[in-house]
Amino acid sequence: MPETSTDVLIGRQDEIRRLDTLLQAAREGRGGALVLRGEAGIGKSALLRQLDRAATGFLVMRASGAEFETELPYAALHQLLAPVTERLTALPAPHRKALQIAFGLDTGTPDPFLVGVASLGLLVETVRERPLLCVVDDAQWLDQASAKALAFLARRVSAESIALVFAAREPSHLPELDELPGLTLRPLGEADARALLAGAIRAPLDERVRDRVLAEARGNPLALVELPRTAGLAGMAGGFAQPDSVPDVIEQSFRSRLELLPPAARLLVTLAAADPIGDAGLLWRAAERLGIDAAAAAQSVPLVEFGTRIRFSHPLARSAAYRAAAPEERRRAHEALAAATDPVTDPDRRAWHRAQATAGPDEQVAAELEASATRAQERGGLAAAAAFLERSAALTISPDRRTERVLAAVRAKLSVGDYDTAADLLTTAVTDDPRQAARADLLRGRLSFARRRGEDGPTAYLLRAAERLAPTDPAWSRECYLDAIEMGLLLGGLDQVVEAARNAPPPGEPASGAAAVLTGMISLAGDGHPVAGDILRPVLADAGEEVWARRPSLGFMVATELWNFDALHAIAARAVAAGRESGSFHALPIALAMRATAAVHTGEFGTAMELISEEEAIADATGAAPLVYPRLHLAALRGRREDAVELFATVDPRMSLSVQWATAVLGNGLADYPAALKAARQAVGHGAVGTAGLALPELVEAAVRCGEPETAAAALASLQERTQAGRHAWGRGVEACARALVTDDESAYQEAIDLLDDSALVVYRARARLLYGEWLRRRGRRRDARSALRPAHEALSDLGLEAFAERAAGELRATGEQARSRTFKASDRLTMQEVHIARLVADGATSKEVAAKLFLSPRTVDAHLRNIFRKLQLTSRRQLRDLPEIR
Repeated sequence: MPETSTDVLIGRQDEIRRLDTLLQAAREGRGGALVLRGEAGIGKSALLRQLDRAATGFLVMRASGAEFETELPYAALHQLLAPVTERLTALPAPHRKALQIAFGLDTGTPDPFLVGVASLGLLVETVRERPLLCVVDDAQWLDQASAKALAFLARRVSAESIALVFAAREPSHLPELDELPGLTLRPLGEADARALLAGAIRAPLDERVRDRVLAEARGNPLALVELPRTAGLAGMAGGFAQPDSVPDVIEQSFRSRLELLPPAARLLVTLAAADPIGDAGLLWRAAERLGIDAAAAAQSVPLVEFGTRIRFSHPLARSAAYRAAAPEERRRAHEALAAATDPVTDPDRRAWHRAQATAGPDEQVAAELEASATRAQERGGLAAAAAFLERSAALTISPDRRTERVLAAVRAKLSVGDYDTAADLLTTAVTDDPRQAARADLLRGRLSFARRRGEDGPTAYLLRAAERLAPTDPAWSRECYLDAIEMGLLLGGLDQVVEAARNAPPPGEPASGAAAVLTGMISLAGDGHPVAGDILRPVLADAGEEVWARRPSLGFMVATELWNFDALHAIAARAVAAGRESGSFHALPIALAMRATAAVHTGEFGTAMELISEEEAIADATGAAPLVYPRLHLAALRGRREDAVELFATVDPRMSLSVQWATAVLGNGLADYPAALKAARQAVGHGAVGTAGLALPELVEAAVRCGEPETAAAALASLQERTQAGRHAWGRGVEACARALVTDDESAYQEAIDLLDDSALVVYRARARLLYGEWLRRRGRRRDARSALRPAHEALSDLGLEAFAERAAGELRATGEQARSRTFKASDRLTMQEVHIARLVADGATSKEVAAKLFLSPRTVDAHLRNIFRKLQLTSRRQLRDLPEIR
């Protein structure tokens, strides 16, 4: 490791050692990230300069956020990767195109996560030659698209020779960086502050002056240097009005130095501060338009370096220069910059400058900003689009047009999570147009759902929108009522929503699609399952229906409620295909979770683990919480008590019904029937569509075993309502098995086994055989019992339903037959992510292809493969491909 000096910066020895450790780990192929946090002037930039000196042998790539550039998508990422963009040709075509679109080199809409994967690939290609250090200063001003991509990179370089260091001023509002390792810079101690002050001011200092400087600077290094310049040493001794915060102290110091400049130089500085990209050519052209002799004026300007790029000595110097200028001077600067910007190659920046130069409404500028918003959305820059639309609305003269732009701005603000601004904008959306008013209500509903607070819940706004639309657009009104029902299913309050939905405009006859589903859901609440089943069953039979494409979660719940496995599986599979095709990392995780849940119930645990791993990879990449319900279903049916209980304890209380269902299944598998009975009662008692129905057979089984026949009979009756309405083999087979438990009718067991004789229903057929074998053994028919229990045990063991398999083994032993020992599968020894990687590699994927799919670096994939080989005692990919049970 190269020698480092910890005394270059006074009082920052620990911080320098932390950075040195990060560099050394990167040299050894153990990459990482660090976010330096602290107030303005605390020394973040100085530490970055020290880091630069220590990074011998590294390729150093830099980027910096800009206060006036936070709305331009991928600006900082482009700045960081610009030195290595010639390596784009080494990337797969989709990744290369994603970056080219993000950087404005191609047309189209970039996939944010393809951009992240492509950026990682670009860095991996670069690091083959030497270690890489990426330095991002002023990270608090990163555009959102860049922040997401850079945070994605930072979480995925652990197996690469790459170090990323961010410097962010506090307070910072970038949640993307919050989960990365951080180091908060504290004020200097008194001794270090005195030493820094003595080094900065060589002249002898009166003790009172020194104490005043130290007190006002509060350990801030830049303030210690700049504070004496604010009022001079004499002023310090005599006292003066002091700003409230250290950044104000520093900014005031910068302003005081700028105030001494001649008018032309001050206007040049304002011009430089108004241009966030530091383009020297643009600055000189704008200065010429203002009649400034830029070359002469630049000679007398402090705090600004005029070179091939225009750089301020400190971010606060830029903001001080901009805020010190009078409003008219700022408008003149932006007007000159707009005039000097090429309208063809950079129309968005030109529109932005024109907007800043406009003091009042201007439809032409508003239209340009709206066009810029469209282009920003096409590049994936929702934050930029929101900002353009917000300013466009402010400059619009026509009330109707202004409302349209306000609503568009609110949609964009909601998409980027700027809920407060969205709420403020909605208060300005005043309109007599019922369609505009309805759209505003729908947006208020989205906002309420996202915030989980407000006087009215999301469903109230959806219902209001539906009511507004009923006279003029009945079809859209019905769609809103159906959306409200789906929201009621997810959030509660379904009864009130259904009652309101009874006022929906009647559909034409015969009702189909969304109209039929709306009618069916209303009937389900009022008339019960038999009537609702007749309405919903034809729509469920076609998984390609547009209503399920738009609302797959609703379709999944309805299919579960009616015990229609074909519809459940088809809706989930179609949602996954649509999610993959669209690249939507909002829709795809939900679809993957549904498809994984379906796979659990068909006994395809390996497939379920692969899908869960993919969903969790997306959640990790996006910073979202993973969807837990497929894990609950898997844990319940696998029957590993300790693993399941540990998972159940971590689940959000809003998922309590799913946990109760899972607890009931686990209890029945482990023959802990009192626990199963308690949990199943709770799951059924709530009456939630889907979950309650799924818990009914568990309640029947537990109640029978606990000697509560009335409870079992009531649960059976509720189950029969659903399965008879659904008329599917899954439901009919489960109902026959439950009926056999309640009535002791042997033919019902045989009926259940016959109905469940389908490869997709193997889990339920095996459980039916187990229950039949138990019934036979209890009647002393040991030979018959063994004939049922033997295939039940084999199937349950092969599938991995460990608790139910052990229950079957115990029953076999009770008949006098020793059950064969379970053969452990390869997947039993692997984590879900390892199962996913192993299955991909077994299917022939390269490390690079696996890395792209799971948002990892190839070296990280190779590290996982080494663990997989060790756990499975393999030595090559060929052996993995030849391992049948991994698939």
